[in-house]
Amino acid sequence: MPSSIRMLQNGFVRAILISNVCSQLGIWIRNFAVLLYVMNMTDGDAFAISMISVAEYGPIFLFSFIGGVFADRWRPKATIVWCEILSACSVIVVFLMLESGSWSAVFFATLCSSILSQFAQPSGMKLFKTHVREEDASIGMSLLQTLFSLFMIIGPILGTWVYQQWGMSVALLLTSGMFVLSAQALLLVPKDRDQTVFRDTATAAPSILHDMAEGIRYVWIRKDLLRLSLCFTVVGLGVGVISPLGVFLVTERLGLSAQHLQWITIPYGIGEITGGIVTFMLASRIAPGRLLMTGLIVNGAGILMLGLSSVLWATMLSQFLIALLQPAIFIGNNALVMQQTEQAYIGRVTGIRTPLMTGAMLIAMGCSGLLKQAMSLTAVYGLAGVCFLAGFVMILPLLRHGSRSSRDV
Repeated sequence: MPSSIRMLQNGFVRAILISNVCSQLGIWIRNFAVLLYVMNMTDGDAFAISMISVAEYGPIFLFSFIGGVFADRWRPKATIVWCEILSACSVIVVFLMLESGSWSAVFFATLCSSILSQFAQPSGMKLFKTHVREEDASIGMSLLQTLFSLFMIIGPILGTWVYQQWGMSVALLLTSGMFVLSAQALLLVPKDRDQTVFRDTATAAPSILHDMAEGIRYVWIRKDLLRLSLCFTVVGLGVGVISPLGVFLVTERLGLSAQHLQWITIPYGIGEITGGIVTFMLASRIAPGRLLMTGLIVNGAGILMLGLSSVLWATMLSQFLIALLQPAIFIGNNALVMQQTEQAYIGRVTGIRTPLMTGAMLIAMGCSGLLKQAMSLTAVYGLAGVCFLAGFVMILPLLRHGSRSSRDV
């Protein structure tokens, strides 16, 4: 039986999949209900809408590393279950405040859930390290990536439909219900194997600051982990630079109206879902390092091709190829990190890497307009493509060493 199919027979994987489906349903219903509700209440005020993004992304920088530290201290299963329950409770609080007439409380739902996610995500990686064999890490990651890619397509449609059909109050109740179901699914996950290794924060000798310093040192002295983190960062820069500029490909390079933007987003969505499925089926046969290498090269070349293309079919093809191999980048990178990180440091390593990529992407998005004014669109896309190729160069030493961890420190 193929390893990819056998993975689905793993009780832990099934529980995690069910939990993530419920959690993603809640997140997308909440996100688009909040967006549409705020637009309706403020008559499309740009500042109010931007505050949604602040509530969603701000906690990544403030709590990601701290959440990683506590993920290494606490029992991972209990941490995720409590995070889901607290998220559900926070949404109920917002619902009650909304019923009392305080509409601005909807920002609290996004903020609270985002903060709790910074504790749940590294704990999820720790559970993967415990319950999934090292050689199956890329298969498990590809399965989750496929799920996330699917929700990137259907999530906005579902969230908009729920809000338009039933309104904000029902959307919040559904969101809370989904988080509760996610927590219940996680109860099927086996108990933490050796609970004595998870330290009680009340009696642990090392301070939080000490644990944070140890996490940074761990990534710094293990050169393969450092290369993978830097690779992740430059990929974030490349993605961020071109994220706001898609409409200009249509209007400037193709000479079409902005309404034709859908014709380059459709192949991207199809490619992302297809890429996730294909990577899942092939993950057991292709080493994570090769997945990462192939994804970086194809994405870099595809982005360069996007900037040069002046015909619709070539632009659509480039979008499809980029999306097709994009899951390979995240799956390969994350699988390598899982393989090369000790159990005791998984949370902190995850907590360090997440803000690196997100921060790089947001900074690049903020600079993309200035770059567009200072140089041609082709040059901006060329710069983004170079970022991906630079990431490939960074991981070449790691690939030459056979994707082994640096243990000589």
